[in-house]
Amino acid sequence: MTELAIPELSLVALIGASGSGKSTFARDHFAPTEVISSDFCRGLVSDNENNQAATADAFDVLNYIAGKRLAAGRLTVIDATNVQRDARRELVELARAHDVLPVAIVLDLPEQLCVARTANRPDRDFGVAVVRRQREQLRRSLRGLAKEGFRKVHVLRSVEEVAAATIVREKLLTDFRHEHGPFDVIGDVHGCRSELETLLDTLGYRLNRDERDRPVDAVHPEGRRPVFVGDLVDRGPDSPGVLRLVMGMVKSGHALCVPGNHENKLVRALGGRQVQVTHGLVETLAQLDAETEEFRNEVAEFCYGLISHLVLDDGRLVVAHAGLKEAYHGRASGRVRSFALYGDSTGETDEFGLPVRYPWANDYRGQAMVLYGHTPTPEAEWVNNTMCLDTGCVFGGKLTALRYPEKEVVSVPAEKVWYEPVKPFPVAGEPAPVDVRHHDQLDINDVLGKRVVETAHHGRVTVREENAAGALEVMSRFALHPRWLPYLPPAMAPAATSKRPGLLEHPDEAFASYDSSGVTDLICEEKHMGSRATVLVCRDSSVAVARFGATGGESGAVYTRTGRSFFGPDLSKALLDRVRSAVDAAGLWKQLDTDWILLDSELLPWSAKAEDLLRDQYAAVGAAARAALPAALAGMQTARGRGVVLDGLLERTRARAANAEAFTAAYRRYCWPTDGLDGVGIAPFQVLATQGRTYHDRDHGWHLQVADRLVEAGPDLFRPTRRIRVDTSDPDSVAAGIGWWESLTADGGEGMVVKPFANLTRTRRGIAQPGLKVRGREYLRIIYGPDYTEPQNLAGLRDRNVNHKRSLALREYALGLESLERLARGEPLWRIHEAVFAVLALESEPVDPRL
Repeated sequence: MTELAIPELSLVALIGASGSGKSTFARDHFAPTEVISSDFCRGLVSDNENNQAATADAFDVLNYIAGKRLAAGRLTVIDATNVQRDARRELVELARAHDVLPVAIVLDLPEQLCVARTANRPDRDFGVAVVRRQREQLRRSLRGLAKEGFRKVHVLRSVEEVAAATIVREKLLTDFRHEHGPFDVIGDVHGCRSELETLLDTLGYRLNRDERDRPVDAVHPEGRRPVFVGDLVDRGPDSPGVLRLVMGMVKSGHALCVPGNHENKLVRALGGRQVQVTHGLVETLAQLDAETEEFRNEVAEFCYGLISHLVLDDGRLVVAHAGLKEAYHGRASGRVRSFALYGDSTGETDEFGLPVRYPWANDYRGQAMVLYGHTPTPEAEWVNNTMCLDTGCVFGGKLTALRYPEKEVVSVPAEKVWYEPVKPFPVAGEPAPVDVRHHDQLDINDVLGKRVVETAHHGRVTVREENAAGALEVMSRFALHPRWLPYLPPAMAPAATSKRPGLLEHPDEAFASYDSSGVTDLICEEKHMGSRATVLVCRDSSVAVARFGATGGESGAVYTRTGRSFFGPDLSKALLDRVRSAVDAAGLWKQLDTDWILLDSELLPWSAKAEDLLRDQYAAVGAAARAALPAALAGMQTARGRGVVLDGLLERTRARAANAEAFTAAYRRYCWPTDGLDGVGIAPFQVLATQGRTYHDRDHGWHLQVADRLVEAGPDLFRPTRRIRVDTSDPDSVAAGIGWWESLTADGGEGMVVKPFANLTRTRRGIAQPGLKVRGREYLRIIYGPDYTEPQNLAGLRDRNVNHKRSLALREYALGLESLERLARGEPLWRIHEAVFAVLALESEPVDPRL
């Protein structure tokens, strides 16, 4: 068995004459979607895979598809003869354009075999001369494939070698996604060994020293590991001491390190190459001259072996010396390494003769956190989920680390100015030299046009351009400031249409839906006839300023599903004061270890938000029907008394009058007068997030217990949510759930929401619906109209399609979870708002609003 190693992300060119078995090899060793065949592309453009006249167009299509796959980070295999140098050059250039490694697998089989195989294929009408010419082109190419740019070349010269070959996919050198931390990412040290020791001590590491009392390793009792962003050397007083410590930590597995541009230059200098001995290199070389030759060799080997950047923690963290834009994450090419070492220069120099660096972080929109150094700054600040940790220790600033995933910045001051910079180093507190994007700064380009949002629980969610435009209108004209909108609740799908006579919805369908997905432990919660309300409350105004950037004295928000405040500023403040008092009395600040809390709830009564809707639509319809229909009935009865045959019209009108009365009674159940906050209630049912924490991993029993404590602490404001737990594998439990719903709806209640008791739940088809609503017969009269229960109307409504609504609900649910997790991680406002805005945009999708 022969193992052919290829990088997990690469462009693989199969090379061989016709009849060498390339397509069979591709079919045996790669997934069908990974292989792009030139023959297939000829068929696409000409309906004939053997039409050589279509070759140019076919390869245009092939290169386009391959480019799309490589851009998406997918291994791509090109099944073509590829015996001509020009054809291979295009593939190498394509790989370089997408910063992936090109690999060649050559099937150099005997000419007679290739000719025989080709002759046995009726669709191939070319003769021996073509195969012989291809074999000759291949023979001339073999020795030069590596020089052409192929990073790996595998040659198989017999049928037996082909049969024995296996493909081994190798992880890229940058791929450390299996390393989950926790980490302490440390900025540019530049030979400041003493400060490094102090920082490690502050971070809780224990230094190990050799017989000469020199630090050679450091270990954290909790298993944390430093990740050094490079530039360990130059300018400072003890570059060898820094190297000795960091090299020892990396060798023992206690640290990771990426190269800086100063290590890159040092390697060349130690190798005897001509370099400019500037920017502190002269001091490092002088310091290394006092070390042994063995140590200098170890330094050269260590620095040479450092990898351009590291992708850590399932892709959530990227560390590179000068930073790295998203398109380069996990890629391998000369320009990726150059960017990681030097950043992106504008090509200009400043008044000090230094290159002007392009502020790439201002345009960064990636999901991964990027930590870097290279360009000294007085303070470590977040810019679009990136942070520069070079705080100029060698220039008299600080040596800084970021604790990951905690996102806590830890710094120690420089002991002195070790090196006077060419460009004056700014003092902390001075304006930043670059116009950086602040943590809470938004950009309209973040939400314009077609958007694709990556979610942890449901993959990619696409927002169409026209939906984004509608959401922008709502958000910009009516909604609260995005700082107070860290979450928008998702749409809730109804259960499938019931088959029971006279009913559109019944618990049977909700229970069966979950049961068929393997979710048997359910909780049914009373559905309050109010308005969905998200409540964000801070412990005090100082928390609101520090955490949410409050500018007008706000301490939170109570808002609708579209981000609008329920009340004006004065009533909102009074309501939040009452919520805050209840949270305090319930002891939740201490229990949840937080200074703010985000709650999902219903605000009662419905009329508190929907007064205009009630007055202009429901009340108007009810009043008109109750005024007109009795008069019509009276006239019909008079006519019948005179012998007029009405053919059932009288009975239908009586039914319509009864329906109108039922319609009015239905919506009036959910309306009562309020004066200010008098009569207003909140029914909480889920804790969404607190400082650094989300709670969709807690079951609904826990959430409702927290809600009960709020009800107990503030009974004048908070309303309880009744519930019952149902086991779908137990017929008695199912019957009890159905009976409970019947009693709720018989009393005029809206119905219930059926949820997986465990909260966020995965099934074999992905995440389960977070809830299915099962509404009562009379409540649905408000939704579908007074006469919806008439047999002819009910028959038409039974054809309603709930699949689109369920798809919408799942996408919005995943986006909501994403915004909450980004909020808890302390990500920039634009990252949180990206997911929130997408929920609002999806609300513009054409779905029956009555579902």
